[in-house]
Amino acid sequence: MDATARHEMIAVPPGKVTLSDRRTQRSWAVGLAPYELAAFPVTQARYVEVTGRRPSSAQGDRLPVEGVSWLDAVRFCNALSQREGLTPAYRLHAEAEGVEWDASADGYRLPTEAEWEHACRAGTAGARYGPLDEIAWHRGNSQERIHDVGGKQPNAWGLYDMLGNVWEWCWDIYDAEVYDTYRVLRGGGWFDEHWSCRASVRRRSHPTFRIDDVGFRVARFIH
Repeated sequence: MDATARHEMIAVPPGKVTLSDRRTQRSWAVGLAPYELAAFPVTQARYVEVTGRRPSSAQGDRLPVEGVSWLDAVRFCNALSQREGLTPAYRLHAEAEGVEWDASADGYRLPTEAEWEHACRAGTAGARYGPLDEIAWHRGNSQERIHDVGGKQPNAWGLYDMLGNVWEWCWDIYDAEVYDTYRVLRGGGWFDEHWSCRASVRRRSHPTFRIDDVGFRVARFIH
């Protein structure tokens, strides 16, 4: 797999997804316009190319970048947009967590969790888009370490590592009333048991926290 392939954006068709939260027993439907999502999580090589930084605890150009906060991911999206002559999607304020999303911008951004789950499912309705060991690095097969992107089978839409390897930051606040500014994580990681590597599982973290099993992938509206 060459560097160009790792930066490929996949066109995701419009659709509707029903999200659910086991903690609150709540479910809600979201309609989605078409958008693009990166075929792979952002790699360490891509992250250092755009930011000049190597924050990850495990080192390797083809490994997913990890140890990046939600705010780091937002800043990366803006830097990548500027690098490619696109309009940045985010406006950052002086206070640590003040970020506004300009939905009219053509630049890169984090997917919403509805976009993430719709893309992960790729038209399937079950817990996973394929047999877990064939599509994901999880605690049962990862030797408790992170792996290069693209080492497992993609889903039907050509998206790799949607489950396992690293959790992925999404744009959304998890539950403002209970967890304030905590943001949504999706997908499960290399240290997670099989039950966490499912299309519907939601996790949360503070937008400034940097964790060794959390990375991200970028999205864009189709303009």
